[in-house]
Amino acid sequence: MIPYRLISKKRGGGELTPAEIGQLITAYLAGDFTDEQMAAFLMAVCINGLTPKETAALTRAMTASGEVWDLASISGPKIDKHSTGGVGDKVSLVLAPWIAACGVVVPMMSGRGLGHTGGTLDKLAAIPGFETALTKQKAIRVLKKIGVVLLAATPGIAQADRRMYALRDATGTVESIPLITASILAKKLAEGANGYVFDVKYGSGAFMVDLPAAKTLAESLVKIAQSAGKKAVALLTAMDQPTGFAAGNACEVVEAIGCLQIRRPDDLYRITRALAVEMLILAGLFRSRVRAIDRLEKAIDDGSALDKLRAMIKAQGGDPRVVDEPLRLPQPKCSQPLRASKTGYVQKIDTCRIGWALVELGVGRKKSDDEVDLTAGIILEKKIGARVIKGEIVGSVFGGTKSKLKVVSDEISASLVIGPTRKKPAKLIHSRFDGRRWTEA
Repeated sequence: MIPYRLISKKRGGGELTPAEIGQLITAYLAGDFTDEQMAAFLMAVCINGLTPKETAALTRAMTASGEVWDLASISGPKIDKHSTGGVGDKVSLVLAPWIAACGVVVPMMSGRGLGHTGGTLDKLAAIPGFETALTKQKAIRVLKKIGVVLLAATPGIAQADRRMYALRDATGTVESIPLITASILAKKLAEGANGYVFDVKYGSGAFMVDLPAAKTLAESLVKIAQSAGKKAVALLTAMDQPTGFAAGNACEVVEAIGCLQIRRPDDLYRITRALAVEMLILAGLFRSRVRAIDRLEKAIDDGSALDKLRAMIKAQGGDPRVVDEPLRLPQPKCSQPLRASKTGYVQKIDTCRIGWALVELGVGRKKSDDEVDLTAGIILEKKIGARVIKGEIVGSVFGGTKSKLKVVSDEISASLVIGPTRKKPAKLIHSRFDGRRWTEA
């Protein structure tokens, strides 16, 4: 293999063979394809794209670049969920124990916050003692014992992706649908689940802001996963405003626990339930959506979903008492009210702007080695369609120093577009893709 020829071929819009892509990844890991050459290749892909055949080959090569887990020794269907991320997206904290309480094994590898979006691992870090850096052996023991584990990808998983993602982040080649697809699926396919439900976000707080781009990503994820022999389905869900009322780390854990108790906030509950239904059907436990919903409702009513959350926290070294005593979570020292800038209706929310304000507050990271403030966050009580009066308290921001809270609260208040007429938010669960066709959700 001559690196220059492969780079030139893709730069010129040519299609690489699966063998060429496999050779490229192998050479990169061996040091025969340098970071500079890989950066040039990634830019060529970002500009010219990849065909579905190339994307599938890249995904296979990246998956094979590390260890691939075999979960055959664990009885029961093994289904995972992946979200493309957003602000206030604590769905995994609700979904994983809920679906496990219904008999599905959930091996869920999650990530830290990325850009303006929050990360499940950062939220879990707010639970005292909770360990996400598990070895493969420990993760499998937890799965066998309680049927659910939330963990970080182990160092042996998708090693090519670790290096390539750092280059993508540094070279402005993150926003490429084929590269996003391969990066997500390389890790997911390596964890050994039987199927995947993809929660693809669209709207001002999502990476895919517009609906057509989100649909293209959903189709790519489902089709490539299916080509790898996995069951897969995608839902398009709205991220035109934060999910739920809380956005942060510890505060989202509190809200997730509440959702498993009282089915609130409504948007968080509805999104999580829709994804859970898809997981139960992919697992083969139900054909009827009505029966799947009945089973999910029973798991909340009889307390088994909360029991599973307690068991998961305990199995991963955390303090399960936080489920019943949320004050055991890290508590903020300072808070600042959020006030409406004028009288009217909340017509729009710049959710991306809120996300970056939260990064400034310490909820996320400006640099990869930054420490996050687990106590920081917001509660946004007024969302799209709500009536507000000038000066009215519409929420609160907390954590950090008082001077920083003032700056961030002004930024978040300014993200609420208030006008004279009431407007509806985007359709919460827009549509569903099963690999063959789109249908209304």
